Amino acid sequence: MYEILDEKAIDAVILVRIATVKAFLETLSKIVYHSRNQRNLNGMSDPIAPYGVPDKEHDEVTVTQEPAKVILFNDNIHTFDEVIGQLIKAIHCDSARAEAIAWEVHNSGKAMVYEGPMPECLKVSHILEEISLHTQIEV
Repeated sequence: MYEILDEKAIDAVILVRIATVKAFLETLSKIVYHSRNQRNLNGMSDPIAPYGVPDKEHDEVTVTQEPAKVILFNDNIHTFDEVIGQLIKAIHCDSARAEAIAWEVHNSGKAMVYEGPMPECLKVSHILEEISLHTQIEV
């Protein structure tokens, strides 16, 4: 029923899967690029461009509305230890600072956990959301 593969066969399978993923990402990139261009042709603003994405027409980065803030919201799902650990990972603070932020979130319902350039705010928000914490970026 199951076939035992040698190392060369396993390597071949891995290479095929990597090629498939690369092809998928290239296709996805083309779809996003064409979608953005079509949106621009229809007179719609591009919601991505203000956040430091290269402008294909001018081949430069447009950055507006800096600095941005990452807001973390309270929930009744995560423990203090989970939130503290993720804050340390996201904003590279010590445990005392992370605990203070966690208490502020708990007591106030939300807290600003990071302020800075939009690309960094996106990274921080993404790391916090890895464990399904609820965040918002304000500009």
